[in-house]
Amino acid sequence: MAKRLTASQLEQYDEKGFLYPLDVFSAAQAKNYLDQLEGFEAEQNSAAGVAGNFRPRKGKGFNFKPHLLFRWVDEIAHNPVILDYVEDLIGPDIRLFNLAVWPKNPRDPAYISWHQDSTYFALDPASQVTVWIALADAPVEAGCMEVVPGSHKLGQLHHSEVPSDTILLSRGQTIDVPYDRSRTEFMPVKAGQCSLHDTYLIHASGPNQADFRRVGMAFSYIPASSRCVSDVRMTAMLVRGEDKWGYYDDEPRPQVDYGEAERAAHAHSVGKFQQLIAEQAAKY
Repeated sequence: MAKRLTASQLEQYDEKGFLYPLDVFSAAQAKNYLDQLEGFEAEQNSAAGVAGNFRPRKGKGFNFKPHLLFRWVDEIAHNPVILDYVEDLIGPDIRLFNLAVWPKNPRDPAYISWHQDSTYFALDPASQVTVWIALADAPVEAGCMEVVPGSHKLGQLHHSEVPSDTILLSRGQTIDVPYDRSRTEFMPVKAGQCSLHDTYLIHASGPNQADFRRVGMAFSYIPASSRCVSDVRMTAMLVRGEDKWGYYDDEPRPQVDYGEAERAAHAHSVGKFQQLIAEQAAKY
């Protein structure tokens, strides 16, 4: 018996590889989270004279795994509504494998190229689901996600690195083999809503052409039984259920915001994840 998703929603996810929009928390709560994110950015910017600390490849790399640094992000990661959605798709024993923050400034040409999340993770089985949560509205004009319905059934496609200052992905990873993109679908979501998509789903997002900043968080959840076949032993946070398999080192929940122990745990886990990305990139 599903906890949150209806039979028709489960059927759609199986057939198309995605669901949206799904309610998680109120717009007011989303604004509270966004204020905390931007408040931390402002503090860092004032101290270091830099901008956009949560933006990929900018600042100090807070865009990866900030749930290890901030209690408010950890709160989202453990939100029972989110975990109910995820449990309906991958079962009750759930780890958070990765989390990335995706801010797009207004009128910025930055975009995310066509790719599959599975490219980065080396999971067996590849049962990962991405929960993309909007902290600010993400309409089409603000560069919401665009997907190829049913493309998750193609399995893993080959990617190559595309050097670009405007592609937000860590190495500009872009699918470089033919596939049918004649019919795509946009997934606009409002602040406090989320979308769900399969690890193999082909997706991208365009530049933010709106006059406001678009900020979303992509939570990558996996069943604890899904093994990372990397040579690097990875860390991941158990967020629901139990782990009877022992494939991952546990990530600690933050006790204070941006504390010394939290920064050390974050640096360790992000270092492991960056090793994984480099290892996977060598296979392109």
